[in-house]
Amino acid sequence: MNVFLIPVGSDQYELYCEIPAEDALADQADRQDGMFSRLAARVRRGIQSLERRQYEPAPEPRGLWQRVVTRFACLIAEAIAEQRLLWHLRNRTAATVVHPDDLAQPSVMPIVRTHIQKDYDKHRFWLGIDILLLAVSALLTLLPGPNLIAYYFAFRVVGHYLSIRGARQALACIEWSLEPSTPLAELRRLLAQDAAARQPRVQAVASSLGLEHLPRFFDRMTAASA
Repeated sequence: MNVFLIPVGSDQYELYCEIPAEDALADQADRQDGMFSRLAARVRRGIQSLERRQYEPAPEPRGLWQRVVTRFACLIAEAIAEQRLLWHLRNRTAATVVHPDDLAQPSVMPIVRTHIQKDYDKHRFWLGIDILLLAVSALLTLLPGPNLIAYYFAFRVVGHYLSIRGARQALACIEWSLEPSTPLAELRRLLAQDAAARQPRVQAVASSLGLEHLPRFFDRMTAASA
């Protein structure tokens, strides 16, 4: 598994990966008996459907209910994009960090570990809160119609749990190797350019690395860090 260290600022990086959507929640352990496993299996089907659609253009929603459903779907799709890396790391024993070749190798793993530790702390904090919110939202089952709020918090609980497992695996068990990349260093040099002007070169970098959705990720992250 390759994990890409993407430069998004003068001294800022984000971790990124692309893996087939249908594998996002595949985990033999999640199929064991138990309340959480049944919840994970139920949420998994909806998440996999959203993963397949998140990069596809969506039709304009019609009516209030469709707008509400679309908004919930967007929130979940954004969370999927954020957590996908950690979900995939939870069953790995080895992974490669592909980093800009102008970044000294002794600096790479401290950056990676700092990112993963922050994610671990964040997801552990929110897991407890979202479990409570899921329990409260269960009261809405008394109302007619699908309980979107409960489904949303169910997804968040499952997502946080799997992210915690992935972060713990990455910090304690995965054997990491390093691979320098000239194209990633090219992204750093493009940071000073306007997003529209640099788009063809960002696309060329993405194509050379085989990362279809990197341009969108790069634009979103650099805008957030600006």
